[in-house]
Amino acid sequence: MSKGLFITGTGTDVGKTYVTALLIKKLCEGGLRAGYYKAAVSGNEEGPGGLIPGDGEYVREISQNGQTLASMVPYVYRQSVSPHLAAKLEGNPVELEKVAAGYRRLSREYAFITMEGSGGIVCPIRYDKKVLWLEDIIRQLKLPSLIVADAGLGSINSAVLTAEYMKQNKLPVWGFILNHYHDDSIMERDNRYMIEQRTGLPVIECIADGQRELETEAEVWKEMYI
Repeated sequence: MSKGLFITGTGTDVGKTYVTALLIKKLCEGGLRAGYYKAAVSGNEEGPGGLIPGDGEYVREISQNGQTLASMVPYVYRQSVSPHLAAKLEGNPVELEKVAAGYRRLSREYAFITMEGSGGIVCPIRYDKKVLWLEDIIRQLKLPSLIVADAGLGSINSAVLTAEYMKQNKLPVWGFILNHYHDDSIMERDNRYMIEQRTGLPVIECIADGQRELETEAEVWKEMYI
């Protein structure tokens, strides 16, 4: 039976794809069958067979999990905008059932699936005659989450607001991963402390710039997948 975990962030460009790639790599190195999934990805370039899902390509390169790009992302857009707007500009809006069906197919092949979100937790995935938000996908797939946050200035506010929104909307959260972390920074050490104090959630790992391995063991990450 496959198990899953959702990776969301405090916003765009906080390092969700980078963290997800390292997490899948760690699971693979621990001898586990680990796959990647993302409902929709924007800002992609054309390849020989069409648009290439850049995030999926990056994860595959870093993790070396051998997964096909076609199985990673069902909706791929060219425009570097939110998926709901990309679909309005390019067509092919996201259907929840197609996303769920792709996840189920992947579940038959991989024991552990790490699903990455688009943008932050309050991200519109579709907004036309149908309305679909990122949290609707999390609920549909019944996944717990980890929150990726930048370790620098402003992280307390963005991390706490994200966690509180998810708690209020009954979206299970295990904790945080802080990216771009500098252990010699008193501010960033304090940010970590204050985030934990205000949310009651642990910072599971702090990742330095250029880090290529997660320090937390695969067995610990494994327990977060349900």
